Amino acid sequence: MQAQGRPHATKAPLDDSGLPTFEASGGDWDQIAAEIAELGEERIVVNMGPQHPSTHGVLRLMLEIDGETVTEARCGIGYLHTGIEKNMEFRTWTQGVTFCTRMDYLAPFFQETAYCLAVERLLGVADDVPERAQVIRVFLMELNRVASHLVCLGTGGNEMGATTVMTISFTAREEILRIFEMITGLRMNHAFVRPGGVAQDVPAGLSQEFARVEVEVRKYLKQLSDLMLANPIFTSRLKGTGHLSLAGAMALGVTGPVLRSAGLPYDVRKANPYCGYETYDFDVPTSTDADAYARVVLRLEECYQSLKIAAQCIERLEKSTGDPVMIADKKIAWPAQLAIGTDGMGNSLDHIKEIMGESMEALIHHFKLVTEGFRVPTGQVFQTVEHPRGELGAHIVSDGGTRPYRAHFRDPSFNNLQAVALMCEGGQVADVVVAVASLDPVLGGVDR
Repeated sequence: MQAQGRPHATKAPLDDSGLPTFEASGGDWDQIAAEIAELGEERIVVNMGPQHPSTHGVLRLMLEIDGETVTEARCGIGYLHTGIEKNMEFRTWTQGVTFCTRMDYLAPFFQETAYCLAVERLLGVADDVPERAQVIRVFLMELNRVASHLVCLGTGGNEMGATTVMTISFTAREEILRIFEMITGLRMNHAFVRPGGVAQDVPAGLSQEFARVEVEVRKYLKQLSDLMLANPIFTSRLKGTGHLSLAGAMALGVTGPVLRSAGLPYDVRKANPYCGYETYDFDVPTSTDADAYARVVLRLEECYQSLKIAAQCIERLEKSTGDPVMIADKKIAWPAQLAIGTDGMGNSLDHIKEIMGESMEALIHHFKLVTEGFRVPTGQVFQTVEHPRGELGAHIVSDGGTRPYRAHFRDPSFNNLQAVALMCEGGQVADVVVAVASLDPVLGGVDR
């Protein structure tokens, strides 16, 4: 009896009981079956994902195996396609932030910042963004880097059976998310970074809250180090697994901790600074082992470096209290003066009083700015930032209108996934889990 599958328009044959039967079909499997028939070999091809818990989301891995050995590995993506880049063409420049923040949902501040930096360059106001706004951006990005790495380490440990690694990592991440919620009102998908600055200033008491959180996160990071790096089972599973040489990483365009684990200290914050990163004191850790274990060590060390940068940001924020956080040009600065009211965050009562009762011109301007948005001069720009997974690029094109003509992102997870075949073929099936976890792909960013 033939395999049951989706019905086709043509009339299907009937089985012995009089029920129609259908033949399962699909481009990938048809091609694989044809290759097997041509070679005259028996090969086993299995699907790992897209529902598999160890594929970091909806990643489909097509593995050809010989016993327990992987002879061929291919990635299948597109299961989380959201059309974010296309949607941005139908929204104002400011509204675009609410879309790109949802791409890599574990690192929203990086997409927001890369996009806004690109828009500011097109507007020609990159040098006019207030210093305090840039410090807030750096502070949020570095804490976000720690939170993202904690998810990578936690889920990777859980996939190898170390559930305690995940519980510690997520407990530490909760502390950071509380700071995000304190500043932006949200735990993720913030849309807090805006063209020209940030939506609002940081609240009072941030310094004290960060001081508490930093102590807690450092404590959890120490626990993770002790639990993972000194564990003989963990080390034997990771050392020598998922090897990717510097030549291979360079040829495939791999960046981030995976590239630095092969010995190249490339970091956009150092190579092409933005948001004033050249004024901060931090190191870029590297290794030459080029395996999954080295990537764990590097991510742990990067967490400490990010906390070091965040502490410097707090010092600067304390010295610049009261300074503006949005560009002075009212033709760009949107939304208007925000404040926390009894019904939540919204425009301040003073601003509402002005536009509703004192100035018809201010009301018209507010209406036009919110509904239509500002115009951006014709041109295109490519802006990169150092994302937790590597180099994130935002290619923004303007035709002079109030909406992006084109918005395209170079997501590091997309490029890094190209290394799956090189890292997995010739290894064991169990090592595929470790290799993919060491890449730390987030499929929201891959599929967009």
